Amino acid sequence: MSLAEDLEKLMLEITATVPRETLAVMGRAMGRLKGAGVIDNCLRVGDRAPEFSLPNVQAEMVSSGDILARGAMVLSFYRGVWCPFCNLELQALQLRQTDMEMRGAKLVAVSPQLPDNSLATAEILSLTFEVVSDVGNNVARQFGIVFTLPEEMRQIYSGFGIDLPAANGDETFELPVPATYVINREGIIAHAYVDIDHTKRLEPETIIGVLNELR
Repeated sequence: MSLAEDLEKLMLEITATVPRETLAVMGRAMGRLKGAGVIDNCLRVGDRAPEFSLPNVQAEMVSSGDILARGAMVLSFYRGVWCPFCNLELQALQLRQTDMEMRGAKLVAVSPQLPDNSLATAEILSLTFEVVSDVGNNVARQFGIVFTLPEEMRQIYSGFGIDLPAANGDETFELPVPATYVINREGIIAHAYVDIDHTKRLEPETIIGVLNELR
């Protein structure tokens, strides 16, 4: 199945178990976020990608400059190990990691989680690509994809057992909009996918197609 089909199946499973009132609150919150223009100023195709250096799960610094000196970079911003939609996306990316590397690209996944939680992500999902921690969302902010979780959603997340302050090490309740960027060797964004709807993600096959065009 495609990633989209897996995500849709997961959404149906969640919808079947979550109270209707909770789903309604979630839907209204999503609508307000879309209406607020959260991603109106995000970086897009043709923009220069910000440079960064972030710690990976081995506490080693991963530099975008070092990666781009050797080839293209696929940069995936995800919310955290607590997000099942993110986990499906990361697993789908893992399945195509070798295909991306064969096309000269390095895959990097970024979240605002504390390093220990990034390590948990990599271990639970058996990820072999770079998983880095953008604590404070500093890099995500430069890409223009940071938003603050609405108050009503904080209560729902808490009811689901999701403790964002503990996961991210701060009280901001800020998260990155799930986004995937393909960046060429010159540091220019060749493809950008940003969607405030966290149940939607870019198909790995689309990434492969972009990388084919860059070769």
